[in-house]
Amino acid sequence: MSPGTVRQVGHVMNLPVSLAIRGRHAADNRARVAWARVMAELREVDAVFSTYRPDSFVSRLGRGEIALDDCPPEVAEVLALGELAERQSRGAFRVRRAGPAGEAVLDPTGVVKGWAVERAADHLRGPGGDRLLPVRRRRHGLPDPGPRRPTVAHRHRGPAPHRPARRRGAVHTGAVATSGTAHRGGHLVDARTGRPPAGVASVTVVAASLSWADIDATAAYAHGRDAARWLRTRPGRSGLVVWSDGSTTLVDGPGARPGVTGGP
Repeated sequence: MSPGTVRQVGHVMNLPVSLAIRGRHAADNRARVAWARVMAELREVDAVFSTYRPDSFVSRLGRGEIALDDCPPEVAEVLALGELAERQSRGAFRVRRAGPAGEAVLDPTGVVKGWAVERAADHLRGPGGDRLLPVRRRRHGLPDPGPRRPTVAHRHRGPAPHRPARRRGAVHTGAVATSGTAHRGGHLVDARTGRPPAGVASVTVVAASLSWADIDATAAYAHGRDAARWLRTRPGRSGLVVWSDGSTTLVDGPGARPGVTGGP
């Protein structure tokens, strides 16, 4: 952590959220107010979209108690993103998963978290809308004139189990998202099969939008051994695929600026 940096940490959507504030506003009231607004926004999103809260709009919609028109407009926005992602991922990414009895269960979590952080980050913009202090949920929203250098750490089972390896990259604008199983275990599946994909440990994606960086990282991961091949088809994306043996592949899609570079 560099001198003059203030870090705020909270917990929402079953995950830690942290904000690193640098510069002359790091310790002033403006930063504290912005952080409070970020957390309030994320809590509102959780109240609407949580699949763990039986009273959330998404839970009630999934049970058929209410219609889409009865929900806040953000629900339709997120479901539309999920449907687009399903088509573009060739079905590997979906907002509906198979339940215990094989029934379809509405679960837009794969869209909501990156989308929510991107929305919340609007509270960190200056009056002219030209600065953004990065907000992170293991993802980085970075529309800022100066470059950031996110470190991608990964763990794999191989000759040295769980040994972390790192790659760095300079990101001037855009967002970085990572999907994998290092922190939460095997919770990601290929929606076409309902099973965890084989051959891949994690996928990091750099994109202009945090929502799409997050979606594409999850979709690429779901493609398993085809993760890098699929990611190369995504316009404006670059990324890093970490395979289950610890090897890595750098990927640049059409029109992408390399975003994750360097060596272990």
